[in-house]
Amino acid sequence: MGTVLDARIRILIVDDSQVVRDLLVQMLQSDPEFEIVGQATDGIEAVQLTATLKPDVITMDMYMPNMNGLDAIRQIMNTVPTPIVLVAGDVYGPGSSLADQAVAAGALMVVEKPKGLSMTDYDAIRGELVTAIRLMAGVQLVTLAANPTSNLTSVTRQTLLDLQLIAVAASTGGPGVLHQILRALPADFSIPIVVVQHITAGFGQGFAQWLDSVTQLNVRLAQDKEPIVQGGVLIAPEGAHMVVRPGGIVRLDTSPLVDGVRPSATRLFASVAKTYKAHGMGVVLTGMGADGAEGMERIWQSGGYTIAQDEASCVVFGMPKMAIERGVVHQVLTPEEIIAVFLQFDARRKRKHVACIELDA
Repeated sequence: MGTVLDARIRILIVDDSQVVRDLLVQMLQSDPEFEIVGQATDGIEAVQLTATLKPDVITMDMYMPNMNGLDAIRQIMNTVPTPIVLVAGDVYGPGSSLADQAVAAGALMVVEKPKGLSMTDYDAIRGELVTAIRLMAGVQLVTLAANPTSNLTSVTRQTLLDLQLIAVAASTGGPGVLHQILRALPADFSIPIVVVQHITAGFGQGFAQWLDSVTQLNVRLAQDKEPIVQGGVLIAPEGAHMVVRPGGIVRLDTSPLVDGVRPSATRLFASVAKTYKAHGMGVVLTGMGADGAEGMERIWQSGGYTIAQDEASCVVFGMPKMAIERGVVHQVLTPEEIIAVFLQFDARRKRKHVACIELDA
């Protein structure tokens, strides 16, 4: 796959509709970071052009003659693994089983297909598509494909459209990265965040107050039986494990250390997997040791989404590396890219909520 570090992101557009292809080209060519290297009208042509052009990202239609998007995705992921953004209709309506299968087969993101758009809708979908392509261009598919069981089949469309909780683990170097991420999120960020940050004894309360003062979100040390709320960030207090329970509350306990630490990210992640299943996300940031790796595997197995910070931006690459080596990480990202992912999931959740209100009206 071509590098995007010193060149534009090379995109292959796949859709049987000339109108849609023209619209996608219009949306993407206005960004100087992108280069449209080819267009395919069916799945067979998509597979052939992927092998010859080796694009950085593919936008894939579902319903096409000769070979549909699902079969094309499967062939591409088996021959020339390439990040694929599924551009499909009725993304926020009743789920298409074919679209679900496409995500399971390897499509990393789903974006609503543009059709009959107002200018507001056009800008919103273009923004979502541009963000998705930028993110997908950095996905390390080679790392994931090295593990034969790690082919993204655990990501369900439920997660893509309705993420309900983000759980974050960090240790050495974590405070700075958490500050960078949290201060970039808006006050109306719709997905609650829970954090295990290993920190020197006696500094937990001050750490939470500092983050609260420099972000638009409500950051605080968690208390036992405290509810998890939109716009809130709960940090595990020193010396106590924090887990999430049904009904959207956190529980604290002082049971034995796990892998030598308390609070334990693995304990938190395991509870996220059990309680939120496919609606949870686990994120491992910089830090030494292996805390969180086993818990990330639980989230992966439950159908949730998993992210690890990339080595170049880590102060210590221990915790992310251990999770990556288990083959249970969907994306390896910089802090800036993690922010973009959070914002994209937030936008999806808000748009899905609006769609549900309109359906109920």
